Amino acid sequence: MTRPTAPDPEVPRVLAPRPSARWWPVWLILLAAAGGLIWVWRFYGRQRQDKNLATAEVGLLALFLLLAWVLFLSRMRWRLRLALFGGVAGLGLLGAALFRIHGVTGDLVPILQWRWARAAGTPSEGRSEPGDLAAPLNAFTNDYPQFLGPYRNGAVEGARLARDWTARPPRRLWRHAVGPGWSGFAVAGRRAVTQEQRGAEETVTCYDAASGAPTWSYPYPTHFQSTLAGEGPRATPTVAGNRVYALGSSGMLHCLDLATGKPIWSKDIVRENQARVEEWGMSSSPLVAGDLVVVSAGGGNNRSLVAYREATGEFVWGGGGAGAGYSSPILARLAGVPQILIFNGGGVFAHDPATGTNLWSYHWPGGHPHVSTPVVLPDDRLLVSSGYGVGSEVLKIQKDSGGKLTATRLWKSNRLKAKFTNLLYRSGFIYGLDDGIMACLDATNGELKWKQGRYGHGQEILVDDLILIAAESGEMVLLDPNPLETRELTRFSALEGKTWNPPALAGPYLLVRNDKEAACYLLPLASP
Repeated sequence: MTRPTAPDPEVPRVLAPRPSARWWPVWLILLAAAGGLIWVWRFYGRQRQDKNLATAEVGLLALFLLLAWVLFLSRMRWRLRLALFGGVAGLGLLGAALFRIHGVTGDLVPILQWRWARAAGTPSEGRSEPGDLAAPLNAFTNDYPQFLGPYRNGAVEGARLARDWTARPPRRLWRHAVGPGWSGFAVAGRRAVTQEQRGAEETVTCYDAASGAPTWSYPYPTHFQSTLAGEGPRATPTVAGNRVYALGSSGMLHCLDLATGKPIWSKDIVRENQARVEEWGMSSSPLVAGDLVVVSAGGGNNRSLVAYREATGEFVWGGGGAGAGYSSPILARLAGVPQILIFNGGGVFAHDPATGTNLWSYHWPGGHPHVSTPVVLPDDRLLVSSGYGVGSEVLKIQKDSGGKLTATRLWKSNRLKAKFTNLLYRSGFIYGLDDGIMACLDATNGELKWKQGRYGHGQEILVDDLILIAAESGEMVLLDPNPLETRELTRFSALEGKTWNPPALAGPYLLVRNDKEAACYLLPLASP
């Protein structure tokens, strides 16, 4: 029997070679991620927001798989594996320490902001940029007293704008910081009223429209904020006579004196109507109809749409049971019958202005916000549109022999999806932003005439025969609404940063704002 021999200490031991790093999983992960992105942008979803979310998911999944490869499949030295993993984790923590998400764009892309950057201030705290001191400071020639203008249809008359602003560019009268919020301006004479968040208080604020100087403010304690929806109130005030009606993001409806801002009456429409604050905040701009103030509360048991006496705040009527949307009520006459229309969480509902009785309704797909205000078309037709891949429909409102009203669909198209822009009608054609791109549809059959020009999720005003677009970027763009082709005439930068707020045009005076700043510009008019 042979005895085992001990290893000779003089003979060096030969170690097995260390396996080289395994790289093929990396290429497989990257190839799969590239294929996934191609599929997302060519075939997935009906809207840009879906594609952006799916892109983020593909990227995060690829990062997770790459980190798993580093730790378990790479065959690198453990010291190197831990160093790579720790480096990625450290970069993530550093990014979280340096940046915060300041809301999202209309396409759901996060907006990053330095954590030490100051939040949007108030006029006395933020930057103030006086404009052209030679600009006229006379009283405004035309009022813009409510959301979407004098007729609540996004159209104004009388201010014939110059088509070329090169020789005579817009003159800035003022520009300064304001508190956060997505409210627009309501303009009556020299008074421009909006809503903003100032610390822990929402504030209804009145500025001198020509100089930007604060005239009065009415604060009250409430604070709405979320990562996606942003911060502050969202509804535009309504000026009627010598009073202001404003609905805050938490559901407080205030009636204030236009000259002084002193409160006349207030109502909590959420509590009083057993409703709830919606995910993006209460957004219904009050409608003054005769001696009533009408708002979308979203309560059940005939408290969806509610009306209060405009002088006293006394509850008058309620109607419907659908939850609130983010649209505002409008007055219309369809099939010869006066009615108040509201696009709420359940669809389009028509109510009797005197009693609140539901006259007719039309179901609309749910699962996404209903925002864009319906547009009344000639021949008792109504245009309804929403984003998130749904599109537009035109309804025909008819009255039968018994007096009952019904809504019948004439056509449907997904070529115009108004996420939260408000659409315009002119001379047989519909103009609006389809997921951020300007589009024109034939109002007769929904045929797409053209689609061109990415302006983001902004707003627009029909000014006589021209369209003024407030782009999401803060630019103002002037278009000639021609059904044969898109004609961009001119543009200028009015604000910095994401601009979702509806603009206001009182005569030649353009008032714009976003969640950081506000400004007033004197636009050049056409020669007589």
